[in-house]
Amino acid sequence: MSFWQHATDDPGYLAVVDPDGTQYTGGELLARCNRLLHALQALGLQPGDAVAAVLPNGVEPLTALLAAQQGGFYYVPINYRLAPPEIAYILKDSDAKAVLTHEKFGAVIGPAADEADLAPTSRIAIGHIDGFTNYDDFVAPHPTTRPELLATGAAMHYTSGTTGFPKGVKRSLPPIDPDTAASLGTMFFALFGIPEADNNIHLSTSPNYHTAVTTFAGNSIHAKHGIVYMDKWDPAEALRLIETYKCTHTHMVPTQFHRMLQLPEDVKSKHDVSSMKWAIHAAAPCPIDVKRKMLDWWGPVIWEYYGATEGGGTTATPEDWLKYPGTVGSPWPISQVKVTDDDGVIVPAGEPGTVWMKMGSGDFEYKGDKAKTSSSHDADGFFTVGDMGYLNEDGFLFLCDRKSDMIIAGGINIYPAEIEAAILEHPAVGDVAVFGIPDDDMGEQIKAIVEPVAGIAGDDALRASIMEHIRGRVAKFKWPRTLDFMDELPREPTGKLLKRKLRDPYWEGRDRAI
Repeated sequence: MSFWQHATDDPGYLAVVDPDGTQYTGGELLARCNRLLHALQALGLQPGDAVAAVLPNGVEPLTALLAAQQGGFYYVPINYRLAPPEIAYILKDSDAKAVLTHEKFGAVIGPAADEADLAPTSRIAIGHIDGFTNYDDFVAPHPTTRPELLATGAAMHYTSGTTGFPKGVKRSLPPIDPDTAASLGTMFFALFGIPEADNNIHLSTSPNYHTAVTTFAGNSIHAKHGIVYMDKWDPAEALRLIETYKCTHTHMVPTQFHRMLQLPEDVKSKHDVSSMKWAIHAAAPCPIDVKRKMLDWWGPVIWEYYGATEGGGTTATPEDWLKYPGTVGSPWPISQVKVTDDDGVIVPAGEPGTVWMKMGSGDFEYKGDKAKTSSSHDADGFFTVGDMGYLNEDGFLFLCDRKSDMIIAGGINIYPAEIEAAILEHPAVGDVAVFGIPDDDMGEQIKAIVEPVAGIAGDDALRASIMEHIRGRVAKFKWPRTLDFMDELPREPTGKLLKRKLRDPYWEGRDRAI
């Protein structure tokens, strides 16, 4: 069954708990998503159109997702930490016909909507932003009944590439009704053995614009699981919420495990986490020691999977991982995984190569970029995101490295190219390299090495000037943690930057899992 059916049959069950503790029943959430869909349809949105969201965690993005899923729209969640030009790019590239936002993001979404030339009537804000329609006023004239015009919609997330320009991962909308599509979507939970049940509660710990957060929250609500949202990660608060609401499953990244483990013993021991049955993690390498400690603390409930916004993937049960420490699992029943050499030939077990995946549930395209879509696929329909790894004799995947220079900090993918481009705009910068170095807490941190223009001194004044220069050009979480200077960066005669020469000394004696 779908959420819309569950909420109609049993409107009184607990569906959502907002970060401030406000609770919503299934019936209340149903009324909200129906009313929003009526309002968007009245605005002129048609099946296949995109509606963007720049929203904090809670009932609002879930309402928008549910409205899009039954209205036939593409739901485009956007990272509210991005700079205005970055948000504007996604608004334009996605062809968004409307944007839903919150007044707390007015300083970035206002300029972004202007730059994207979004129609004033298509700007809707919870609270007050100059030039935006108030959300309550937008939905007030419309009924809470389910609209007659229904079509299946889907999320379209934006993922960055090595060029620094994000691309929308777009899938064809299935020609089936929303209730059937939602019911099929909940089969995703079968990968982890999670049943449909109204006594299951999902703890959502990360920002809603992440693919995994949308996927887990969306499937949870359709499986009649309650959702408890955190708006800001806090390890002690996560433990409190698990105990208070008897949360049964969650999705985390290894950094969150690490920070919970760092809590004082008296804080960890005072919270009952025995209700947690499926603590699922992905998005970044999990140190073996961290995972072992989580298994010792929470028991055999730590699950792992490997995938990407483009698809997936593999799953490792707790038992799988204990048998093969470090594995990210074996292929899903609906997926195939292979590892090839540079010529596309499958390599023997244990030999590293490029990891390729193929999903039986459907393929994707990078919106507006046929060349990128084509280059990420092979002739057999497998795709790769550039990861290196190997399969063992029993078919379990282990990741080794990435072909690209992606930095993963706290589970967030960060691409150096766009940071380098912003730094290079500084008039005193002749060359720059940005890469990841080890960080015990975040996995990796961002480091920049700058080659100043001849005659310019690389000193504290230039460092401060460069950091001020990138303010507003790239989001703050992408700023280098450290910035050093070098007289000449190592490049080949062809101009290719030998970034590994800069990065490897920092990783000497340490494994860089990806």
